Amino acid sequence: MSRSKILDVLLLYPLSKIYGAVMTLRNKMFDAGILKQHEFDVPVIVVGNIAIGGTGKTPHTEYLIESLRYNYNIGVLSRGYKRRTKGFVLATHRSRPEDIGDESYQIFQKYGDDITVAVCEDRVKGIRQLLEINKDINLMILDDAFQHRYVKPAVSVVLTECNRPVFYDKLLPLGRLREPMSALNRADVVVVTKCTDDMKPMDCRIFKENLNLFPFQKLFFSKYAYGHLVSVFPESVTYIPYLDWLTENDSILTLTGVANPRPFVQHLRNYRAKVKMLRFPDHHAFTQSDMALLKKKFEELPGQRKFIVTTEKDAVRLSNNPYFPHALKSSIFYLPIKVEFMPQNEEEFEPTLRQLIRNIRLAKKANFKA
Repeated sequence: MSRSKILDVLLLYPLSKIYGAVMTLRNKMFDAGILKQHEFDVPVIVVGNIAIGGTGKTPHTEYLIESLRYNYNIGVLSRGYKRRTKGFVLATHRSRPEDIGDESYQIFQKYGDDITVAVCEDRVKGIRQLLEINKDINLMILDDAFQHRYVKPAVSVVLTECNRPVFYDKLLPLGRLREPMSALNRADVVVVTKCTDDMKPMDCRIFKENLNLFPFQKLFFSKYAYGHLVSVFPESVTYIPYLDWLTENDSILTLTGVANPRPFVQHLRNYRAKVKMLRFPDHHAFTQSDMALLKKKFEELPGQRKFIVTTEKDAVRLSNNPYFPHALKSSIFYLPIKVEFMPQNEEEFEPTLRQLIRNIRLAKKANFKA
């Protein structure tokens, strides 16, 4: 047996068992009402996962906003991961990524004229303050709050990655699971994310059989659709390249600070340009030395034409970074993504979601009359 396997058996496996017992006890306390859940007059949609890492919560949250913003006055609340502030913070046009977190900043930059965005570690307090600030809000979306059970959601949307199935995973710290797979029983909708265009019916069947959802739960499959390159510093560019134009004599340096850059990098490798990687941890705060390394890697890059391509989430931090090399501003672009649902779905996601929200609203009205 290898040294790493021995470590797993002797240390990580027992810790994983202890962690699982604690999470199971916590969930049972919520189910029994010992730990109190708070319910609100407005429907609350929770977007989350049961595994650590990038399952695509922000793009799917943006999909919900795009789908529902013309029919509802939406409030979006997250904890603002890796922000430098504490407590409740309302997003405004003066907010910076370090104030509200890069994901909330990205959402506000896109939709801030149509929705209300805030961050707060305490989701119950955050919802109450949002509803006080904007009394017109009639739908709340909580980003990454599936484990925050102090809020009772109207609809829970749980994401799992296609290439990292939860049913092949293990609990922390042995694996990547935040909760046992049985936690999916609380979900109304499960979305298998980052699927590929060549996904076969057999692959879908494997997920359906292994997830073993209840009949009332809905299963969907989604993928990323990539847009055209966008300049991170638009005031510094005279033209924007198209990936189709690049040849084998050109080079791309990918700069990422996300949990799973693999689909992003793989997409770029579908084109003819040579691709080199510069990878940092998820939500990485780029330092002056990081920017010096970026400049060095870019200068060493071969190619007739060469560019830096980053993710949309990283672009948020880079565009506000005081250390970004001025000489590279005309050479860095981000690749926007949006969520599309696969034709393998038996039902359409958007009508299903709208019906779930309607059912909750009708149930609340019936209870009020009673």
